[in-house]
Amino acid sequence: MATSLVECVPNFSEGRDQAKIKAITDAIEASGGVRLLNVEPGLDTNRTVVTFVGSPEAVEDAAFAGIARAAQLIDMTKHAGAHPRMGATDVCPFVPVEGVTMEDCVAIARRLGERVGQGLGIPVYLYEAAATRPDRRSLADVRKGEYEGLAKKLADPAWAPDFGPAALHPGAGATVIGAREFLVAYNVNLNSTDKNHAADLAFALREKGRVARSGNPSPYYVRGKKLSYREGAYPCGSCSLVTATYEEVRAHCESAHGYDLDALLRSNDLSPPFVIGKNAYRPGLFKACKAIGWYVEDYRRAQVSINLTDYRTTPPHAVLEASRALAADRGLVVTGSEIVGLVPYQALLESGRYYLAKQGRTLGQPRGDVLRVAVSSLGLTDVTSFEVEKKVLGLPTIPPNALVQRTVVDFTDEVSRDSPAPGGGSVAALAGALGAALASMVANLTHGKEGTEDRDEELARIAEEAQRIKDDLVTAVDADSDAFTAFMTAMRLPQGTPDEKARRADRMQEGLKIAIDVPWATATASLAAMRLARAVATVGNPNSLSDGAVGVQIAFAGVRGGIWNVIINLKDITDPAYVAEKRAACDRLLAEARAVETETGAYVDGRMIAMIEKK
Repeated sequence: MATSLVECVPNFSEGRDQAKIKAITDAIEASGGVRLLNVEPGLDTNRTVVTFVGSPEAVEDAAFAGIARAAQLIDMTKHAGAHPRMGATDVCPFVPVEGVTMEDCVAIARRLGERVGQGLGIPVYLYEAAATRPDRRSLADVRKGEYEGLAKKLADPAWAPDFGPAALHPGAGATVIGAREFLVAYNVNLNSTDKNHAADLAFALREKGRVARSGNPSPYYVRGKKLSYREGAYPCGSCSLVTATYEEVRAHCESAHGYDLDALLRSNDLSPPFVIGKNAYRPGLFKACKAIGWYVEDYRRAQVSINLTDYRTTPPHAVLEASRALAADRGLVVTGSEIVGLVPYQALLESGRYYLAKQGRTLGQPRGDVLRVAVSSLGLTDVTSFEVEKKVLGLPTIPPNALVQRTVVDFTDEVSRDSPAPGGGSVAALAGALGAALASMVANLTHGKEGTEDRDEELARIAEEAQRIKDDLVTAVDADSDAFTAFMTAMRLPQGTPDEKARRADRMQEGLKIAIDVPWATATASLAAMRLARAVATVGNPNSLSDGAVGVQIAFAGVRGGIWNVIINLKDITDPAYVAEKRAACDRLLAEARAVETETGAYVDGRMIAMIEKK
């Protein structure tokens, strides 16, 4: 089932005392509603990176619990470690995974910052997308001076914290809280043991690029002569132009090559425009991409080790295809790739969709099939295993006890028993789902065949839309059985006083309306399935004419069943305006469905008779 999922990756300044680490993670889990995914302590860094996921509300509460426990257990006056840090909870980012936006994560970060500042008395700085000032977006800038320089920083009005006191917490220091995109740790595997081969590809891929060289060296760019800036001679790192001033080359890079030279040079630790005597740089192919080359002894091959800091800007498949082209130019072969840790569902789904399109297939395939295409096309099992259920964050799942997880025989038996659920509403939703599935099937069978060129775009649209409707209606099979939960909860409310009786009655009415919403959604989605099945009966393969017709007919049962379940529940609604509005809407929907059914029946029967007579 689709869900709202946020990842939180707090870094705690304790990597050696296992008892303290466990106390912090126990506090996180005890808050409820989150799933602890990873706990990674480092002895040298004296730091532990914790990863957990959950709903926005649950993740915020769990993060607060972890920060509060860390403040009790970690004394920064005694802390030492190799990693930069400024507090017991050094940094706490929130990452949108599924069903939430970056703006949602910014809101979580700011709410948590206020809770930590006010409730725990810890100075809080906001960073990345949650930053309140441009000069605080970078974690490195906020953390500069570390814990040892924190008291002096807090005394500077320019560095007043976003929340909490402008004074050092006695033991916990300060905390940095923010929101950022999901970081995908992605490695590309080469048929080489030379890390320099991987490094050359990394320099070409990564956003910060590499030192520019003359002579157009190919295929290994490292063999050219380095370019540098001299008084009156400012070379462009991307072409042969040399300008007289830095401003001229900066403007040229923006207009001719589309990149910000100032930003490029700053990412390589230069301070434009003061670059005399410094190397010129050329950017890599991809934004939001960091990369290095190394050799992995366990795999006995070189890898391009990549961090994709915004997979929506630069997805894994784009980097892989560029790597394949770069490798081929150098006589190398990309044997596959590897995802270290977890990957968001949407990232892998988009890779699967990309490769389906490259194959000339429609995107209207079951979600599991799309993900399998992604896994095989990216070569994710080249050096290690890749289990979708364990590696993909935000994967839409169906509970094992759900009705739709049962076999056809088990589901049918369950419907036949002497219990009110599953009943007609669940069966109507299943009927609509089957109608949508048949529409997708016919569209996929027809698409891309000889003579369908003028219909392929429409067939692809139908297949994709039918899959979406099918998934929604499959969800509705169980949703219908759960539809009366709010109503039944309201019935159990106390009714000892007039006020309690009134409150109970109001809540029961609200529950009934929720129960009506589910079959209404089934009816409207089933009508959409009917229209798609009607369309493929027209433009699909003639041999699948009956499949499209059956799709229309069974989806009509979904419409009719959904409407009947709406109507039967209206009898208990006490709001006459609501009842009248819903009845009118049902009449309109049913009229549309009957028209589609009648038109399709006449069309299909006519074509079938014509086919027989032609024979």
